[in-house]
Amino acid sequence: MAINLEAYKKILEELEPFHAKLVAVSKTKPAEDISALYEAGQRIFGENYVQEMTEKQAQLPADIEWHFIGHLQSNKVKYIAPFVHTIHAVDSLKLLQEINKQAAKHQRVINCLLQVHIADEETKFGMDEKEIDELLKTVTSNANAYSNTKIVGLMGMATNTDDNAQVQSEFHQLHDIFTRLANTYLQGNTDFKELSIGMSADYPLALKEGSTMVRIGSLLFGKRNYSQN
Repeated sequence: MAINLEAYKKILEELEPFHAKLVAVSKTKPAEDISALYEAGQRIFGENYVQEMTEKQAQLPADIEWHFIGHLQSNKVKYIAPFVHTIHAVDSLKLLQEINKQAAKHQRVINCLLQVHIADEETKFGMDEKEIDELLKTVTSNANAYSNTKIVGLMGMATNTDDNAQVQSEFHQLHDIFTRLANTYLQGNTDFKELSIGMSADYPLALKEGSTMVRIGSLLFGKRNYSQN
């Protein structure tokens, strides 16, 4: 079997005490593998590429909750707007505005996570704290203009390093930012509750720092086959 059911059950057991959700990262994996994990009970799947996600969504059960977790270009939002549940990597006001525009066309509300840059690597996407403050000031002062989006939390990616102390420190930093934003701009907003941190290599550290969503691929599906893409 292409999926690791033993690892799947173990991860769910580890998440349970933290009340965290598993986003099964299925990028570059065939629909058959997603179906197998779906049969085991998984409903939330994460994809990084727009075309791949739309193709799989058309083939698979309608009750799958699709999360877009990769870098999203504004001109591609329209392709996933009819069905995407949550977009994890909103890294600009321009992108949020486009998501709202396309969601409105389909009379939908799309959940959005603001991506924060917490890693050492410059190659990773995300906003700094000042940019996020500016975005939230704009959105909260004109909420009606963003009524087809719902900002439900933050997402971040730690530095790709074996230094667990650094990774944990970066996750802790993001949790502090989350708390500050919740108390500053989103007081009383019960929708703002998600912290999407932690992947296959570092999710136990993320759980200790308040993760509510872990994004795990290789532990469930094995190594990615990029030649399929």
